[in-house]
Amino acid sequence: MDNETGLRSNPRQTLRDLVIVRGAGDISTGTIHRLYSAGFPVLALETDHPSAIRRKVAFSEAVYDGTATVEGVTAIRMASIEAVEDCLKMGQLPLLVDPAGESIRALRPFAVVDAILAKKNLGTTMMMAGLTIALGPGFEAGRDVHYVIETMRGHDLGRIISSGSAIPNTGVPGKIGGYAAERVIHAPCAGIFHLVRDIGSVVTADEQIGTIQSNDGPVPVCTQIPGILRGIIRDRYPVTKGFKLADVDPRVEELKNCFTISDKARCIAGSVLELVTAAARQMD
Repeated sequence: MDNETGLRSNPRQTLRDLVIVRGAGDISTGTIHRLYSAGFPVLALETDHPSAIRRKVAFSEAVYDGTATVEGVTAIRMASIEAVEDCLKMGQLPLLVDPAGESIRALRPFAVVDAILAKKNLGTTMMMAGLTIALGPGFEAGRDVHYVIETMRGHDLGRIISSGSAIPNTGVPGKIGGYAAERVIHAPCAGIFHLVRDIGSVVTADEQIGTIQSNDGPVPVCTQIPGILRGIIRDRYPVTKGFKLADVDPRVEELKNCFTISDKARCIAGSVLELVTAAARQMD
């Protein structure tokens, strides 16, 4: 199966060098895409109700739609571990709803990547595979996993940590176009979110992009800054107060960024590929 980079995955892959990636949001998708494009058999694991806002570049959308295509690579939702194995042997990219990671024990991958980005460890251990990697804070390299990858924007983004932890979560989004916290829109109340504008829309400051149907009636959701709606949660998604709903990119000229893997995701993916490739060579 070719992708738009011109690289080719193995037409029929063996499971000897299987990599299982926990999480398939936009940052995780960068890693999944890079590993798959490099020829590794990859299985993505997700929850049954993922909440990615950069939906156009998240393989997690396959949970809802059956398939999700990002930059020429398609993830396909599978219903069972048996179906996953058949999919992998055909050189395809399967996604399985398995938040607890039960398939890891059954498939015995050579590497596991925790890319959930929950800012805490949701159960990944070094015993899961010969190589375990975690993205971001919440893990200690050498105790929880073999390696941790720094996910904080800045000089150390993508740094491979073999001892210790990533920078703790600051709660402040990375700065883009001079804006940080203002870029991100959170739910003002709990309820069911309804789209008014979608990804790729050019918006102004204080423009309504959605509505939350709360117990007290509809509540408008508005932007803080002008720009492009880079990401927004799915229509009719149930949210709690403070839930991350959308992301505005102030760089109006960067429309294509809404539909391509981010620089941050690519940087992190390169570090994961470095570790996985080095480990695979040691197996040969």
